[in-house]
Amino acid sequence: MNKRAKSKNREPLRKSPVKRGDEVVVITGSERGKRGKVLKVLRNTHKVIVEGIKMVKKAVRPSQDNPKGGIVEKEATIAISNVMLASKWEKRQEKKKVAVEKKEQG
Repeated sequence: MNKRAKSKNREPLRKSPVKRGDEVVVITGSERGKRGKVLKVLRNTHKVIVEGIKMVKKAVRPSQDNPKGGIVEKEATIAISNVMLASKWEKRQEKKKVAVEKKEQG
């Protein structure tokens, strides 16, 4: 078990609501409304890495892959509770739209 997950008294996820490759929408936070593809699900820490979301800059030492080193932009983790499947999100938005139209009509 991961130390970080252990310190928060969390059990690893048995069944994740999203899987690698799923299209998701961020539902809360500074990246709200943005879409992306799930690259990795971290079950021990209840987090996901989504393509193009929450980009951070990281200093990298020179290596064989990157002989110059420097600063690299990469995706950071997001809490799994802050993302929702895109299909589910669209259904939710459609439902809200219909409710608003009914309210306006009478």
